[in-house]
Amino acid sequence: MASSSMSGSSRWSAQENKAFERALAVYDQDTPDRWANVARAIGGRTPEEVKRHYDILVEDIKYIESGKVPFPNYRTTAGGATIKR
Repeated sequence: MASSSMSGSSRWSAQENKAFERALAVYDQDTPDRWANVARAIGGRTPEEVKRHYDILVEDIKYIESGKVPFPNYRTTAGGATIKR
C-alpha cells in the first residue's frame, strides 16, 4: 500500500507526503506540467517519482473503496474514547 510501497530513491517522509498533498491541491489534473510543478513543490523528487507516487495512491484508494481492506477493529471506552485493538 502507499505508505510502504512508494517508489523512488527512498521512502517518502511524512514531510514529503504532506508537501505532496498540498501540491496536489494546488496543481490539479488540468495544470500544464503538473508533475514537474508538484516535484518542485516537494523538493528532492523527480516528476517521474511524483507521478509514480500518485499512481500508487490511486491504486490504494481503489483497493480501499472496493472493500478489500478490512475495517479496523476498534472498541470504545465508557467515556466514549476510541481505542484501536
